[in-house]
Amino acid sequence: MVVETRYVTSGEVFVAYQISGQDGPDLLMTPGFVSHLEQSWENPSIARFLSDLGSFSRLIRFDKRGTGLSDRGVGVPHLDERIDDIRAVLDAAGSKRAYLFGVSEGGPMSILFAATYPGRVAGLILFGTYARTVGASVPFDDFAALERTIRSDWGTGKSLPSFSPSAAAIPGAIDRFAKFERSAASPSDVINLMRMNREIDVTAILPSVRVPTLVMHRRDDVRIRAFAGRELGERISGARYTELSGNDHLPWFGDQNRLLEEIRQFMGVSATAIEVDRVLSTVLFTDIVDSTRKASLVGDRQWRSTLEAHHAAVRSELERHRGREVKTTGDGFLALFDGPARAVRCAQGIVSAVRPLDLEVRAGVHTGEVEMMGDDVGGIAVHIAARVAQHANASEVLASSTVKDLVAGAGLKFVDQGRAELKGLAEPMRLFAVV
Repeated sequence: MVVETRYVTSGEVFVAYQISGQDGPDLLMTPGFVSHLEQSWENPSIARFLSDLGSFSRLIRFDKRGTGLSDRGVGVPHLDERIDDIRAVLDAAGSKRAYLFGVSEGGPMSILFAATYPGRVAGLILFGTYARTVGASVPFDDFAALERTIRSDWGTGKSLPSFSPSAAAIPGAIDRFAKFERSAASPSDVINLMRMNREIDVTAILPSVRVPTLVMHRRDDVRIRAFAGRELGERISGARYTELSGNDHLPWFGDQNRLLEEIRQFMGVSATAIEVDRVLSTVLFTDIVDSTRKASLVGDRQWRSTLEAHHAAVRSELERHRGREVKTTGDGFLALFDGPARAVRCAQGIVSAVRPLDLEVRAGVHTGEVEMMGDDVGGIAVHIAARVAQHANASEVLASSTVKDLVAGAGLKFVDQGRAELKGLAEPMRLFAVV
């Protein structure tokens, strides 16, 4: 099948995508750790799988930044950037609402997108994936050995049995997989991606997924242990978990028919429109340190002028990092972000931007569900972010453990501050200073 490859820009990066299939519900397939759109059609097993998906959907696929036909040499993409790419591809495809099909490493980014943009997700389909890599991925049990194997064998196809044992006996399969490896990513890219993937942990946001969800996992998956799929099924509210027989990690090998039928039936159920009044967001609180004393020293008029300059600096940083100002809190701000890394960097930018005004601010960042109440927001995530900010020192950005887990690979550095008692929470929360 000849399918046109198109490009869309996500920020400064070009992301390659394809649209195939028939008229039907939109289905966006989020690939595993590496992919190559055009190479996929050269493999008979993959081509059949994609054609069958396209027989009951408008299938949208893309290569993640740094792999395949998308821009290479863009560093190691973190989850913020990855969900930006999903949104950009959906927009370019003219898709207002789509089912997301997250395969292997594509699962966590699909989960995060579904929780953040529930109004754009008709349903979430997860296959052979996990909330956190550590403990779930068999190769990651000995990461040093995995790196050595990648350095010596990537591009030879020797890794195929560790993805799909049944495929290794197919004539020509090893050679095709070798070509795929060489086309999809270089050994260095693969190692860097693996290092980032071992830090991924979206466990904390699983309860925030409120779209219809189907979780499928092969019982003896050689790559990702089945308990990881069961955990997703248990922790995502209302999710349906289906355990399939077999040990192939890749969906297009082994029993394709059962998997395809499960997807078909799931997509055939009319999805109820979701009332988007609770969504996953990253909450940022800032406030000026020692503001009362400073105001009394300089007088009302000078303080009003200083506050105006402070507000302008904060709003400039919010605009630069795509934050949404919810309200000012006298001498501080409450803002929302659709990506935790942007929120942290915005907080750092604010700390730096107000120093020339002889001001110090502290900031708290937390990711969780917020309740949208007209122009205002509420919910436990907002309260947690406020409490985190209260624990910050002057010119310090404090983040919850949830934020730290979600920004793996973003190049941000943290120092563990230990557990803190936050008013209103039954259990202490571990906090991290951004450095």
